[in-house]
Amino acid sequence: MPGEAIAVDGPLVRLDAEAPRPVTVDPDQDLVQRVGRGDPAAVQALVARKLPRLLALAQRMLSDPVEAEDVAQEALLRAWKQAPRWTPGKARFDTWLHRVALNLCYDRLRRRRERPTALPPEQVDEGPAPDRGLMAADVGRRVDAALAALPDRQREAVILCHHQALTNIEAAAAMDVSVEALESLLSRGRRTLRTALADIRPGAEGV
Repeated sequence: MPGEAIAVDGPLVRLDAEAPRPVTVDPDQDLVQRVGRGDPAAVQALVARKLPRLLALAQRMLSDPVEAEDVAQEALLRAWKQAPRWTPGKARFDTWLHRVALNLCYDRLRRRRERPTALPPEQVDEGPAPDRGLMAADVGRRVDAALAALPDRQREAVILCHHQALTNIEAAAAMDVSVEALESLLSRGRRTLRTALADIRPGAEGV
C-alpha cells in the first residue's frame, strides 16, 4: 500500500515507489576512476568505504562470518579488476557491487544445498533470558533466524532495503527486477517476519 512504512529491527523503510535517481550522479565515480588509474590511496579508501557494508550483506545472507569475509574480499577484488574498465553513467557502482556480492552469496548457498551434512541445523534457544543483555542477544538471534528462514529472494529484498539501506530503485536494480516485483517481495517477507516475531514486544531491543 503506498505510503506504508514498516521496520523490523532498524529504520523505517517505505513501501511506495521512489522517484528514480539519475544514474549519472554516482558518489563513487571519482573514487573508482582513481582506483582504475592505480592510485593506492584510492584502493584503501574504496576498501574502507565498502568493506563494512559488504560484510554485513554477506553475513545476513550466509549467517557465517568466515564465508562472509571471503565473499566481501572477493567482491572487492572484482571491483578492483573492474575499475579500469568502469563506464560512468551506465549504472551506479554501488548497485553493481551489491549484485556481485549477492551472486557470490548465492554461489555458496547453492554449494551448501548440494553438500549433504549429518549435523542437524543449529537450534535457537528461545527460553527466557536472565537479564537484559541476554534478552537482547536472544531477540537478535530470533530476528536472524526468522530472516534466514525466508525464501531467498524475499530475504534478499529485506536485507538490501532494510539492512543495507538501499532505496527501492537501487535494490530492484541490484536484484535485476522491477520496482513492483521488489515491493511484492518486501511485502511478503515483512509479513512473514511479523508473524514469526509476533510474540516479541514491539520496540524491544530494536524490533
